[in-house]
Amino acid sequence: MKTQVPAPDQYQEMREALRDLCGRFDSAYWQKVDTERGYPEAFVDALTEAGWLAAMIPQDFGGSGLGLAEASVVMEEINLSGGNAGSCHGQMYNMGTLLRHGSAAQKKQYLPGIASGKLRLQTMAVTEPTTGTDTTQLKTTAVKKGDRYVVNGQKVWISRIQHSDLMILLARTTPLADVKKKSEGMSIFLVDLHQAIGKGMTVRPIQNMVNHETNEVFFDKLEIPAENLIGTEGLGFRYILDGLNAERTLIAAECIGDAYWFVDKARRYASDRVVFNRPIGQNQGVAFPIADAYIETEAANLMRFKACTLFDAGKPCGAEANMAKYLAAKASWEAANTCLQTHGGFGFAHEYDVERKFRETRLYQVAPISTNLIYSHVAEHLLGLPRSF
Repeated sequence: MKTQVPAPDQYQEMREALRDLCGRFDSAYWQKVDTERGYPEAFVDALTEAGWLAAMIPQDFGGSGLGLAEASVVMEEINLSGGNAGSCHGQMYNMGTLLRHGSAAQKKQYLPGIASGKLRLQTMAVTEPTTGTDTTQLKTTAVKKGDRYVVNGQKVWISRIQHSDLMILLARTTPLADVKKKSEGMSIFLVDLHQAIGKGMTVRPIQNMVNHETNEVFFDKLEIPAENLIGTEGLGFRYILDGLNAERTLIAAECIGDAYWFVDKARRYASDRVVFNRPIGQNQGVAFPIADAYIETEAANLMRFKACTLFDAGKPCGAEANMAKYLAAKASWEAANTCLQTHGGFGFAHEYDVERKFRETRLYQVAPISTNLIYSHVAEHLLGLPRSF
C-alpha cells in the first residue's frame, strides 16, 4: 500500500535502522517465543549489541547520550515491528534511577557494564501484595546493622528477574509511625541478584495471561551492603516517582507502536479480504472503526512527545506522562479490538499474530499504573478537585 502508517517523522533515519534490526526477527520468531513462554534472548542481545538499550546512558559511561524522546522511539519501533518491548524496557527507565541519584562511584561501577550489556538492570521491586499502588504503606523493611542493611518483606509483579543481574529495590528504612509525611522514610537499593537469590531472597514465578516474565519475591534477612544504597536514605519515594515519569512515557510509546501495528494490520486485511464481491474495507462499518483507531493513536502520539520534550528539558512532566500513558493504552486497546473484529475468525489464529498482540497490549490498561489512578492524578493536580485517597 502506498500510504505509510505511521507517517514518517523527524526520527525517520533512526526508525529505519531499528526496522532493519527488528526485521531480522519475524512473526515466526515472536510466535515461537510466545508459544514456549520463553524469553527473546537473541533479540535482546542484538538490540544491546547495536547500542539501542544504552540510548539514555551518557557517552562518558559508554552510552549514546540520547533523550527520552529517542528512547521512546526505540520502544515504539519494537512493538510496531510485531515484537514486544516488555522483554527489555526495564533497562531504559530502571537505569535512570542510578544515573540521576547514584553516587559517582556507583555510576562508574555499573553504568559502563549496563551500556555494554555485560550487566542487565531489567527489574525493579516496588509493588507489594497487600498495598498495591499505595506505595507509602509498603511493608518491606531495610534495617541498617553496621555496614549492611537487613531486608525483610515481600514484593509482587516483579518482572524479568530471571534475565537480570541487578534489581532496584524500594524498602522502608524508617517506620511509618516515625515520619512526618508518609512519603518519607523509604530508600532505594541496588541489589546484586547473583548474591541475593538463595541467600535471603526467594523468587516464585507467576503464570499469567501474557508471556511476560513476572514473579513474587520474598525477603528473609537478606543482607545488602550499605554502599548499595542509592542517594540519601529516606528519599527513595521521591526517586521512584522521578523514574516513573520515564517509565509511563516509554510504555505510552510501546502502546503507540502496538496501535499503529493494529491499524496497519487491519487496513491491509480490510483492503485485501473480499466478501460479497467487494473488499470488506469498502464497508463503512469496517472502515470507520479503523479510521477512529488511527485518529486516537495520532492524538496519543502528540501527548507522548509532549511528555518527552518536558522530561528532556528537565521540567515537571508528571501530568503529561500520565496522560500520555492513558491515551496511548486506550488507543492501543481500541485498535486491538478493531483489528480483531476486522479479521473475524482469523484474528484468533496464532499465525496472524493478532491474538498475541491483543493479549500483550491489554496489560497496559492495568500496568504500570491503572486508568483510575491516572484519573485521580488529573482530577487532583490539574483540576483542583479534592484528593480522593
